[in-house]
Amino acid sequence: MSQWEAGRRAAGCVDRERLLRIAERLIAAPSPTGTAAPALDALGSLLEEEGFDVERPEGGHPRAPAVVARLDGTGPGRVLQFDGHLDTVHLPFVPPRVDGGELRGSGAADMKGGMAAAVEAMLAVRDAGGLASGSILLVAHDLHEAPWGYGEQLEALIAQGIRGNAVLIPEPLCAHLPVAGRGQACWEVTIERDGPPVHEVMRPEGQPDVIAAGAKLVERLMRLDAELAQQTDPEAGRSSVFVGLIHAGEIYNQFPQACRLEGTRRWVPGIGPAEVENEFRGIIDNLARATGTRIRLRYQRVRDAFRLDLGDPIVDDFQSAMEQVNGSRLRPGPKPFVDDGNCFAAWGIAAITHGPRAGGQHTLEEWASIDDLERVARVYAATAVRYGARSRDPRR
Repeated sequence: MSQWEAGRRAAGCVDRERLLRIAERLIAAPSPTGTAAPALDALGSLLEEEGFDVERPEGGHPRAPAVVARLDGTGPGRVLQFDGHLDTVHLPFVPPRVDGGELRGSGAADMKGGMAAAVEAMLAVRDAGGLASGSILLVAHDLHEAPWGYGEQLEALIAQGIRGNAVLIPEPLCAHLPVAGRGQACWEVTIERDGPPVHEVMRPEGQPDVIAAGAKLVERLMRLDAELAQQTDPEAGRSSVFVGLIHAGEIYNQFPQACRLEGTRRWVPGIGPAEVENEFRGIIDNLARATGTRIRLRYQRVRDAFRLDLGDPIVDDFQSAMEQVNGSRLRPGPKPFVDDGNCFAAWGIAAITHGPRAGGQHTLEEWASIDDLERVARVYAATAVRYGARSRDPRR
């Protein structure tokens, strides 16, 4: 059987109703980051019901062990990993529901819908007769969404050897092939002064003003952001610093003790994360000296920058599957967010982010197109067949 025919057969075994049942089952299990055990348990049970042997490695996070399952071909070969997180941001839980052609609920877009499509793709390959060679490795985990998690569990799994030769990640990005993306850090600055909070007219003469110091920090970071506009990458865009939260005081005429600011710092490929952090810490140290305040900085790297090796075999296999299922290949473009592909890139593993048409991420109105979930499952199934066939053909 030709690769084209084998891919068509596997894609044709995608079961829309089964896919929808899987997605609804995952969404129905509340799983805020750090406490994703209910959703991971639901996935583990589902895979066992389908006859798979399921492993539950902790990856340093015993509260919510990961889920690992494999579909092995009849011969050895390359391993294609389907990877995704089942944790959701800390917002009120929204149960699953179908609304016309859309699936809604917590995680429908980010990214339980996409993971359901990946699971269905593995089931479809099995139903089509399996792989002649190579394997599919399905991995689901917690601790993805910052600031509650920073990819620690996935990093531990990769370090333990639970990883494929290439990875597909069904995050909601479908219009282009993401070939580069920025790294990201979250920062929180707390500017403090000595003494208790007091009425504004009773404040001691000469005592540092934490709000004024906060304003100086905003001004300095805005200058930095303007400078960073010159630090660009043709695919990933520009480096940046962003202030998204400022808070001080308890009432309008109180002289506050502390001012807190939060935001992000993003950098393009080729810039070292240590360089970025040292620069930021230098700004904070200089501000503390200049204003006479105490400043506490919490700086957390979320992921390093990302670049896809377009010469990796997975790229051609994925694009060929896209052409077969969609009728055309994807044009290259940026990855605007950080995801698990950034983790794999740091290990030299090619990772392609491609998921359903969806929206409402990090809100109470998440949705995913059911038609597109089915399409993603078909693309993943066809890609897996091609990537497995590559193991048997030395010319590929």
